[in-house]
Amino acid sequence: MIDFTTPSSNSDRFFDRLPHWLRPRTVELPGKGYLRMVELVVLVLVGLFLAVATVNDVGRGVNIGKRLKVDMNTWRVYTHHDYKNIGVDQTLLGTGTSKEVVCGNDSPGPPKERVQICLMVEGPTRAGLREVTGGWYLGAFVQEDNFEDRYGCFGKAGAKGLCPR
Repeated sequence: MIDFTTPSSNSDRFFDRLPHWLRPRTVELPGKGYLRMVELVVLVLVGLFLAVATVNDVGRGVNIGKRLKVDMNTWRVYTHHDYKNIGVDQTLLGTGTSKEVVCGNDSPGPPKERVQICLMVEGPTRAGLREVTGGWYLGAFVQEDNFEDRYGCFGKAGAKGLCPR
């Protein structure tokens, strides 16, 4: 007869709380072990899938971080202002796209306490910059980029109706 009980020692008190079928065995069950082989293959495949997903996510995050830095540099070159407090919105034009809206003050001062210039940037990075395809202005003391607060649309922003006026 095969003994399926766990060895008793003070360190195995954790296993005593487990159901009988989950406890470690002193001997293997009879058979060729196909079930264990299938479990191992499934476990390896799940681990491989998680590793690939992690690498993909980290790579995507690095690319987005580089693109946002390029977007801020594009805003500075386009407006000829070397301001540090520039906001980038990735969700306004769609989260699945590589189009962003970059906003910053038109004149020196605290963030969002002056008129802001918002630029739509898209496309690949060329010479450390991305293409400005349009934009709009936001009034002073506007905290959120809402449709009704925009004015003076230019480029694609005007063609797509992103401004009320």
